[in-house]
Amino acid sequence: MPMDTTREAPEGRDPERLRLLEQAQGLRNWRLWGPYVSDRHWGTVREDYSADGEAWNYLSYEEARSRAYRWGEDGLAGFCDDRQRLCLALALWNGADDCLKERLFGLTGPEGSHGEDVKELYWQLDATPSHSYLRFLYKYPQRAFPYAELRSANRARSRAEGEHELLDTGILDEDRYFDVFVEYAKADEADILMRITVYNRGPDPAPLHVVPQLWFRNTWSWRSDEKRPTLRLDGPNGVRAEHPTLGRYGFHLEDESELLFCENESNPHAFGLAPAPGTFKDGLHERIVHGIPEATHADGPATKVGACHHRVLAPGESWVVRARLTRGPTILPPFIGFDALVAIRRAEADSFYAPLQRHIADPDARLVQRQALAGMIWNKQFYNLDVYRWMRGDPSMPEPPRQRKRGRNADWRHFSAHDVISMPDKWEYPWFAAWDTAFHCIPLAMIDPAFAKEQLLLLLSEDYMHPNGQIPAYEWQFSDVNPPVHAWAAYRVFEIERETTGGKGDRAFLLRIFNKLMLNFAWWVNRKDGKGRNVFQGGFLGLDNIGVFDRSRPLPNGGYLDQADGTAWMAMFSLNMMRIALELALEDDSFQDIASKFFEHFLYIAQALSNIGERGVGLWSEEDEFFHDVLNMPDGRMVELKLRSMVGLTPLFAVETIEPELLERLPRFAARLKQFLERRVDLASLVSRWNEPGLGERRLLSLLRGHRMKCLLQRMLDTNEFLSPYGIRSMSRAHAEKPYLFDSDGMRISVGYEPGESQTFMFGGNSNWRGPIWFPMNYLLVESLRRFHYYYGDEFVVECPTGSGVMMNLKEVSNELSRRLVSLFLKDGEGRRPIYGDVERMQSDPHFRDRILFHEYFHAETGKGLGASHQCGWTGLVARLIQPEAERRRFARPLEPGMRGMAAAGLRA
Repeated sequence: MPMDTTREAPEGRDPERLRLLEQAQGLRNWRLWGPYVSDRHWGTVREDYSADGEAWNYLSYEEARSRAYRWGEDGLAGFCDDRQRLCLALALWNGADDCLKERLFGLTGPEGSHGEDVKELYWQLDATPSHSYLRFLYKYPQRAFPYAELRSANRARSRAEGEHELLDTGILDEDRYFDVFVEYAKADEADILMRITVYNRGPDPAPLHVVPQLWFRNTWSWRSDEKRPTLRLDGPNGVRAEHPTLGRYGFHLEDESELLFCENESNPHAFGLAPAPGTFKDGLHERIVHGIPEATHADGPATKVGACHHRVLAPGESWVVRARLTRGPTILPPFIGFDALVAIRRAEADSFYAPLQRHIADPDARLVQRQALAGMIWNKQFYNLDVYRWMRGDPSMPEPPRQRKRGRNADWRHFSAHDVISMPDKWEYPWFAAWDTAFHCIPLAMIDPAFAKEQLLLLLSEDYMHPNGQIPAYEWQFSDVNPPVHAWAAYRVFEIERETTGGKGDRAFLLRIFNKLMLNFAWWVNRKDGKGRNVFQGGFLGLDNIGVFDRSRPLPNGGYLDQADGTAWMAMFSLNMMRIALELALEDDSFQDIASKFFEHFLYIAQALSNIGERGVGLWSEEDEFFHDVLNMPDGRMVELKLRSMVGLTPLFAVETIEPELLERLPRFAARLKQFLERRVDLASLVSRWNEPGLGERRLLSLLRGHRMKCLLQRMLDTNEFLSPYGIRSMSRAHAEKPYLFDSDGMRISVGYEPGESQTFMFGGNSNWRGPIWFPMNYLLVESLRRFHYYYGDEFVVECPTGSGVMMNLKEVSNELSRRLVSLFLKDGEGRRPIYGDVERMQSDPHFRDRILFHEYFHAETGKGLGASHQCGWTGLVARLIQPEAERRRFARPLEPGMRGMAAAGLRA
């Protein structure tokens, strides 16, 4: 197989876009290999075969080196095929650790003072969508890794204290660490170049073992009829890999490597059994760290191999280790032109991103956007779980505990996943979460709309969606309920692709996903509207710790909640479905009727949001001028929970505009709307002035009339309530001095504003929705404000911030909110990034300061990044916010001067 270094793209297309086109057309499978190996597979639900379901306690970090996984693999900077049959990753040893560094270390949920928490320093620096080029950085200490200190120090801390991080241990003082860069470049779709470049940043010579390792995922231990793949020595510096379905591959190393073979099988001692002859998963660890020669052998056959390289690096010295994995017969020689090809692929990555960033003048903003998009690509993962098999057990293994047959996910036996999925964070959240995935697809669509569409369709497929229409939430509990944002994401992905293809949208995708979304919409209506009043009790809805009660469990007083956010999400869902139906109706007349139905659904929900039933208690509080949940007590009382949180801002999300040209092209839909609104004046009066057109005669559908919208914006833009220097807080700052107190029937619960780490362990984990800045909700606010401006125009202005005397139109408010969110990552006037707070190393060290992390959420007062540190999923939305031209094009229309005053009057009414 020749080295592919000269293939040129047709004029007008760069090589990476050509690869994406070839992928989309089925000509070549550039996605066959990618960064699909998890950063952590131990401690997951999939690997938990305990009776009590405590996944964190069943399989630990230390045990992971010796026990073969059932459902997946993890590794350091890992790469594998799209079914994870063969894996390539890096292992390291500094001569001081008591274990080989094969995977990233972190604390389990019970160990961490704020839940699960990775305790390593690594960054996903660059990537292309076809995985033709990827770059990863890991900082490896030269002294013994402080595993015990990280555990004990965090265990000793309360939730009110900050986390004890790797930099706090002093292990990297005096720069005593290695910078380990891992690059992957593809010569072809199944010809993978791996280049590891190490720098000794310390003041003294330091030893290091660099071990590229290749292994097969263990599929043979669970079924007696499964054919075992093999790795064998093939020449002095080569390995032949043969797999029943993947075929033959060659693994090539440079001259100084020592090949060590073992089996990817559990060592009996990991289960407390007596030692047994043979080699096991921990063979490389035992051989390299403990010097046990019989732990590995020299030539195979085997199912795991490591190529051990050893060197003592002088201060400031760099060292390059190369490996290559090729499909088919051995190519000779494998390393001629190697570095040149890596350089070509890196240059092609620059060419790919250049058009996307042509309107971004600030080089720091370009750096942030590119690393955000790189994180989106690096956090793809092969996700493998068959719930029926997981519950029933494997033929050659002991039967699982009986408890699991009626325990976690027992109602999801149809669920069967063997796919590459965009993960929130491959260490802290190495499993999909339904609404996270929807948000991921927005930045993904900027660079690979085909993959974004596949992701949305995947969670609605027969193997995932429940037969009753529910979308699985996440593996810890598929039956939990996430906000219904898939319809919104589907249409936004459609729009983003249409932007990048000169106005051509993929209606076939819209039609396919719309049919699946109809089932999900029906599930919401039939299952989450308990009293049939168009008021929804979604429960958890992803907002950990935000409420008075744990909304995913029965309430302690036996009542139930009418949820402002659940109801608003459904109003948004209705409008999203209407918008998709209208798009489809332009080519298929039958969708006009379906669009009308979703329009009417929206109006019924709008009425319910204001007035629940005959008792006249609504989710809008006239006294507080805010939306709240309502607690229905067993004795019939209805109690407003006057907590001001992001829950009360969700009605802003339900907004859509309809163009007059669209009504002209869809006369049956227009006639039905007119007929319905004339007959149901009570419903028409609940939404923003249907009879008063806005700019360009367009019409507005919204849950908010002018007065209520102004009230919400006044609170949202108040720096003493929701408006932070870095976005919109998830809870009003007013609750810092005056916590909300629920006092009823002997129950007293206080809810305060918590701008940073969670002080409330309601849901566990490290999440906190009681004050910090969260990107997904802020992004929806940015988008909704732009949609409102699209209707009302420039002449309608509000005070921003409230009380400042500065007046802005709604697009300017949206832009100001975007600016605050983006500023979390950018250097300020003093060259400091808010996300890194007072961590001086991250702010000023040239080897740290331009490495960006995309945290799960952010401290509302300081901007410091919190929660999962590599959550490049929904926080990757920053890549879209840095793209002002794209957003401007999508919402901007020529303004008609005669309509401006009318639009402003409509909102003031």
